[in-house]
Amino acid sequence: MSSLTTFYTSPPPPLASVKHHRNHLAPDRLATLIDNSKTIKQLIQIHGYLLRNSLETHPILNLKLQRSYSILGRLDYSITLFDRTHNPDVFFYSTIILGHVNKNLHSQALQLYVEMLSRSIEPNAFTFSAILKNCPISSAKGLHGQAIKMGCDLNTYVRTGLVDIYARGGDVVLARQLFDTMPDKSLVSVTTMMTGLAKHGDVDGARALFDGMVERDVVCWNVIIDGYVQHGRPNEALFLFRQMLSDDVCPDGVTLVAVFSACGQLGALESGRWVHAYMKNKRIRMNVHVGTALVDMYSKCGCLEDARLVFDEIKSKDVVVWNAMISGYAMNGLSEEALQLFSDMCRLNVPPTEITFIGILSVCAHAGLVHQGSKFFQSMRGEYGIEPRIEHYGCIVNLLGRVGQLDEAFQLVKAMNINADQIIWRTLLDACRLHGNNELGEEIVKFYTDQNLGSSGACILVSNIYAAANNWNGVQRVRTMMKDTGIQKEPGCSSIEVNNTVHEFLAGDIRHPKRKEIYLMLEELNRYLKDYDNIPQQT
Repeated sequence: MSSLTTFYTSPPPPLASVKHHRNHLAPDRLATLIDNSKTIKQLIQIHGYLLRNSLETHPILNLKLQRSYSILGRLDYSITLFDRTHNPDVFFYSTIILGHVNKNLHSQALQLYVEMLSRSIEPNAFTFSAILKNCPISSAKGLHGQAIKMGCDLNTYVRTGLVDIYARGGDVVLARQLFDTMPDKSLVSVTTMMTGLAKHGDVDGARALFDGMVERDVVCWNVIIDGYVQHGRPNEALFLFRQMLSDDVCPDGVTLVAVFSACGQLGALESGRWVHAYMKNKRIRMNVHVGTALVDMYSKCGCLEDARLVFDEIKSKDVVVWNAMISGYAMNGLSEEALQLFSDMCRLNVPPTEITFIGILSVCAHAGLVHQGSKFFQSMRGEYGIEPRIEHYGCIVNLLGRVGQLDEAFQLVKAMNINADQIIWRTLLDACRLHGNNELGEEIVKFYTDQNLGSSGACILVSNIYAAANNWNGVQRVRTMMKDTGIQKEPGCSSIEVNNTVHEFLAGDIRHPKRKEIYLMLEELNRYLKDYDNIPQQT
């Protein structure tokens, strides 16, 4: 049934959810039944009872019926009821607007809002909080002005909606101004502001709000933990997770996805295993998102058997899960397993995505499978309609460079319909150094200097090519260029996990409390290497 038209022209079904009474059920009893309905069938039974007893125009029951139909996924039923409502007031309009917004039908919701204004029905705070939900920022600015005009902008729900829109739209400054001037800050509004700050890189600002919160639910913990993970600060994420557990806040699937990602970034296998065991003990369900994060974590830590066990355990796998396992095999050099998994994926009619091909082409690059790699690359457009991105070209350039087909790789780069990035040029340079092709290296060097695309990594590679050819004048030119253009070598970074604690080190780092012992050990290792005539290349 796509609408309630036939419902009005056929005998209504009996109300099976309650016993029949000689007298009509009271409206408040019927309102409770509507609110407690869990299925469309139950609502239709109640609706039939209203029709038989001439209660279908009762304003409260009609409004609740419209709202419940929408909540249970039948917006078309709600629209039919709304269209049959005589002189709908602001509450009817607000309810039908919210129903459209929840279905991501924002243009239709705005049309209803305009229709309401044209009928001289003044919106209230409920109207604005409904239509502002996930509203595009272009429409929100006009609605914001009207909310101010109607005196609704200081309402907590309306202001929270505005903060969310401006923060998601990139205007974090205005979002923060609105947030700071809120008369009453709810838990939801603080979490909304934290989310806006963390997705736009101000994790420290989000943390300051978090630390000032008196009440914290799992959602705000998730926001700050995920914020640290997304912006490359996994140590702080794991620290906060431990604090979350010590505060007796039970994590959910969203928490675990972020925590497993943090463990994967750090290679913190033991921490990841502990969280996995914690998840099993607490009987937290393994959904697709958690399972994918687990596969990714075990893969990044080099534990492919554990990753595959988790992969096999996941029910109703989507393409993201397949991609995670294929990428896991690829990053660990298991080409046969990755290609077999890709074959299984296609056999089960799971369509690959551009991410799938990044994994498969990486496998081919590491295994030197030129023919297969070229075949997969060509099938992207021809068979699957996927336009290759810069990452796919990078994989093919890497593949050709590894097997010494440098001229072919260079020709491919020049023929690309998108501009090559520094990673591709550095890949070519590294291949030139590996195969001793100084002439092509010189040509790429000229491109870098002519196009002013220098980066420290590329410059170091160029310097190494010159050094390998005993061209010390070239080495000096690169050094001078780096100095003149302000290019500085990025400090190297490494990490190690000891007793479930991850220690990070930067080149020249003096922050670690045991730095003296560490540097003494490094000097001893250097002496040991020199004794065996090991002279490392500059990196």
